[in-house]
Amino acid sequence: MHELGTSRRPDWPLAVVVGAGGLGIAVARRLGQRHRVLVVDVDRTRADSAAHLLCDEGGDADAVHCDITRSDSVAALAREVGGRGGFRVLAQVAGLSPAAADFERIVRVNLVGPALVTRALLPLARQGSSAILIASLAAHTYTPSPSVDALLREAVDDHTVDRIAAELEPDDRTGAMAYQISKYGLLALCRREARAWGRQGARIVSLSPGLIATPMGAIEFRNSPVKRELYARTPLEREGTMLEIADVVEFLASDRASFISGTDILVDGGLAGTLRSG
Repeated sequence: MHELGTSRRPDWPLAVVVGAGGLGIAVARRLGQRHRVLVVDVDRTRADSAAHLLCDEGGDADAVHCDITRSDSVAALAREVGGRGGFRVLAQVAGLSPAAADFERIVRVNLVGPALVTRALLPLARQGSSAILIASLAAHTYTPSPSVDALLREAVDDHTVDRIAAELEPDDRTGAMAYQISKYGLLALCRREARAWGRQGARIVSLSPGLIATPMGAIEFRNSPVKRELYARTPLEREGTMLEIADVVEFLASDRASFISGTDILVDGGLAGTLRSG
């Protein structure tokens, strides 16, 4: 039922946006033009603030607290989504940068969390639903060892982090390595799960941004000479914007992308091609 004095749109499909940081809000704002939005974040206050912001701008948004690395918390999220009739779009944006945490935490948030979320929400997908997982250019510049590659091609579970760590030398268990591994794993997850999503009449894709101007990205620039070098080699000679990533998410979530599944969309200003060509 429409509520007088509000912008509630019960007739609109639901978009679940996991992550209420800068990019998450940009994506939620864009999807909120044609969807009810459920903003999900481990920080309850941040999720509430994002939902209030969207409502103040005329959207229909609610907030849910969820720690995506915990199965019980993700199960509660699935019940919330199920109570709203399922979803049309899942945008998995939440992630940690290389400088944000240690090896284990980054892999859990960036890979195990999305695996738990997509697994729990898949039964709630409908004909035409889509899941868009934010990966990274880093997934395209990393070549895992055969043993790590084999692990990343398997279904992700609570033991995945330990299994991956066991294949690495202690000095390689860094935040930077965790970031590359986890984002590479997201590409593998989408390829592996495309058939299951297809049986639901739904799609799952990853989206790999290059250097994007975000608050988290600004911190990385201060701490990473490598990132500054990558910036200097970007053919378009600038960072991308969060609005440009939201453009691609909007497209992938739409019927215009109805035959795109089980693959990755690279949005990097041409940087990956430059790196491959030397």
